[in-house]
Amino acid sequence: MHASSQQRILVLTGTLGEGHNQAARAIAEAAAGAAPNAETTIVDYMKWTHPKLHSVGRFCYMQGIKGLPSVYGVLYRATREENRLSTLFKQLRTFRTERMLQLLEELRPTVVVCTFPAAAAAMSHLRLQRLTRVPTVTVLTDYARHSYWIHPGTDRYIVGAEPIRQALIASGVSPSRVVATGIPVRRQFGQRHDRAELRRKHGLDPQLPTILVMGGGDGLIGRSVMRLVEEQDGLPRAQFVIVCGRNERLRRQLQERLRSVGDAHRIVVTGYVPHVHELMAAADVMVTKPGGLTVSEALAQELPMILFKPIPGQEQENSAYLAGLGAALEASSRGELMDQLRAVLEHAALRDRLRRNASRHKPVAGASRALQAILELQDPRRAPADVAASALDAAVVAAVAGGAALQASASAVAQA
Repeated sequence: MHASSQQRILVLTGTLGEGHNQAARAIAEAAAGAAPNAETTIVDYMKWTHPKLHSVGRFCYMQGIKGLPSVYGVLYRATREENRLSTLFKQLRTFRTERMLQLLEELRPTVVVCTFPAAAAAMSHLRLQRLTRVPTVTVLTDYARHSYWIHPGTDRYIVGAEPIRQALIASGVSPSRVVATGIPVRRQFGQRHDRAELRRKHGLDPQLPTILVMGGGDGLIGRSVMRLVEEQDGLPRAQFVIVCGRNERLRRQLQERLRSVGDAHRIVVTGYVPHVHELMAAADVMVTKPGGLTVSEALAQELPMILFKPIPGQEQENSAYLAGLGAALEASSRGELMDQLRAVLEHAALRDRLRRNASRHKPVAGASRALQAILELQDPRRAPADVAASALDAAVVAAVAGGAALQASASAVAQA
């Protein structure tokens, strides 16, 4: 892969969940290794456009999905397809145009990559208003198709699997604009390791079955698993590694509760760690929330998964996709989780089957393939035909017509 010194990749990410950031880092890492002459810059879209409010927005989002997941699910389903409601939400701009133009002027990117849907919407708006002509790529970070990812000013979509590509095409996206590369994960998740050696390195018993518990960067499921360990003694003797991510309060609470747990199981509680890939490689099974990046990293490690209580919305779709591949089991309650854990720990054939299915679908070189699709977009000899200016003109006309229709409908409702 060749990159000229003029190539400048701007990656726009967001902090609602850690997956968007991890995908951005995977792309930057791939560029550093395969296209060293390209300059890659990662910018937090939320922090850049709302420097004083982005932390408040993130807090409200996290409280919403933890406290009112059913409401989030209803809204997600209501806007999944292109309809009046989803169109209305897309027209509610969540950024300041001058801030976005300032960023583009300062960095002068030759391509913009969005791993965060709101950033994709912002770039589409700038394209449709003819405020920039820089090519724009959107990287979907879930195994799900939703209208909030799809915008007329986007030149190329990078998705995690062929079924997702077909879903975008079915929703009206031109086939030449969608590339199934696998969700980009950092190359360390595809490396082979000596499991016993890794367990010794991280203070674990090399002989005990190891259960890794993760709830993404915010450690959302540690309490549920801790209650399971406290209340149940029906599991084979095992060791748990509970990763709380950046949820320091949860880590402290779990450390306190460890004092009341007997010695039937060994439990290690940790906060955010940079070596999650090593913990995955050391584990026999992972209990997790089905975030798109987390499950993709586990697929790359061929790690059996139990997907616990997915949040309505993209987590449910991720969970259904992984279970359909035969690479994961699902658990909607602590009782089901107990049963699934017991089955995975007691039956080597089940673990082997889950690993084989994960191996068949792991994102092999997903970040490198995504990078190639990104860099190709800058080469007019290799870019898809519908990325030409004429297609953008058509998108502008369609967007204006759609906006007029929506306004007319709103006016009719108001007058009724």
